[in-house]
Amino acid sequence: MNHTEIAVTIKLFAAYQEAYKVPELQLTLCAGTKVSQLLENIISQHPELEKWRNVTKFGINLNFVPPETILKDGDEVVLIPPVSGGLNNFRI
Repeated sequence: MNHTEIAVTIKLFAAYQEAYKVPELQLTLCAGTKVSQLLENIISQHPELEKWRNVTKFGINLNFVPPETILKDGDEVVLIPPVSGGLNNFRI
């Protein structure tokens, strides 16, 4: 890796983990890569994830961030799709 590249860890959950069949990825990216570009890369390798593009939230180093956030070397990125499930007829 040189100074124009960064290494990031991507934590995968729900649909992303199901598609990749691993809980995390280690990627080397170009310096200046935005979180939205990372998502584009992730979806391009697994097109079935396209339906989650506009509803996925992002976290970097335990903080929610907007899609235009630029990644830095060593960042831990979390892709957070919507959560589903629970009880349909829950009553108190």
